[in-house]
Amino acid sequence: MFINFFHQLKSEGVPVSLNEWMTLMEALAKGLSFSSLTGFYYLARAVLIKSEAHYDRYDLAFAKHFQGLETTDDIIKQALDWLANSLPPLHVPPGERSPFTPWDLDELRRQLEDRLKNQDGEHHGGSQWIGTGGRSPFGHSGYHKAGVRIGGTSVNRSAVKVAAERHYQEFRDDQITGVRNFEVALRKLRQFSSRTEGPKDELDLDGTIDATCKNAGKLKLIWERPRRNTMKVLLLMDSGGSMNKYMQICSRLFTAAHRATHFKDMRFYYFHNCIYDRIYTSPALIPRNAVNTDDVLSSLNADYRLIIAGDASMAPSELTMRGGAIDWDMYNEQPGLFWLERLARHLPFSVWLNPIPSDRWATAEGYYSIALIQRVFPMYELTPEGLEQALKKLKTKTK
Repeated sequence: MFINFFHQLKSEGVPVSLNEWMTLMEALAKGLSFSSLTGFYYLARAVLIKSEAHYDRYDLAFAKHFQGLETTDDIIKQALDWLANSLPPLHVPPGERSPFTPWDLDELRRQLEDRLKNQDGEHHGGSQWIGTGGRSPFGHSGYHKAGVRIGGTSVNRSAVKVAAERHYQEFRDDQITGVRNFEVALRKLRQFSSRTEGPKDELDLDGTIDATCKNAGKLKLIWERPRRNTMKVLLLMDSGGSMNKYMQICSRLFTAAHRATHFKDMRFYYFHNCIYDRIYTSPALIPRNAVNTDDVLSSLNADYRLIIAGDASMAPSELTMRGGAIDWDMYNEQPGLFWLERLARHLPFSVWLNPIPSDRWATAEGYYSIALIQRVFPMYELTPEGLEQALKKLKTKTK
């Protein structure tokens, strides 16, 4: 497989050994490129290239070998060119929007490919062609109950698949203002070990004074088993898209959690909108940062406290349908609710923190998905007060 690419690398002067090439083949067999040309690019570069000095020659070999291969990125670039001159956004009041109905991903893909073959240029304001400001299923700044947003920004939150690249903002761990209240709240999440566990390696000052007095003033040291916090925490944070406007308060939570040293264990992972079979080790949700959700869960016992931070606002299909994940090139075999319910069963001490004020949960754009998630996780506002309430809840199991 890809043997011609191996020879192309050699011809460009890239030092690739057979052992490295076989390692790449094993990684491909395990699906680590996630069936994506972009994923293959980064995977092959990580496995085969030993020095940054060879990056340029690797890129030349890759471009020559895969030149002319049509990918999702190529399709989207063509559509983005048509959408460069957009109409003003079409705002549709919530009362005039169509109720959610299931849609078919394969049919959406077929329709998009058909339009790309037959469309000859820009079309705006209509209901058929790829364009802006209208009611077509494809484009941006318009409305369709099951559309594919290509470029632009969300206006009516009706897109069920986003085909343009998103830019994720890194969570900062140096936020200062407003962090202390989160830190104080997190300190209340404690579960101390008993005095019957572990070695006696902590000086009992009161006991030493008492024993020394009873020993006619001759020093007698008394040692005790320390009571340590045994609390273990898993923090999952929504990254990108509609969460960007809540970046400041999320960074405060992230900073407070990052500074916390009183937990026995603290783990961080990231997702976009909903959790599926892969989560990420960085807010930049790219293939090389992905890990299998199954693998993460298998490493955690039921003692871990789960905190999920996100606005819970998404297309209902992301929670209820196979293939409903918003990323164009991602297909989820199980609906989002399947994974959320599985998380709640595996980690019964769990809460969801929502940056949207609670008095807007019933009327916000994502009210339907918020209500669905509330059936799985107790939900609290992402504020110091809401965090304090959530931490009290984490002391009891989610029903």
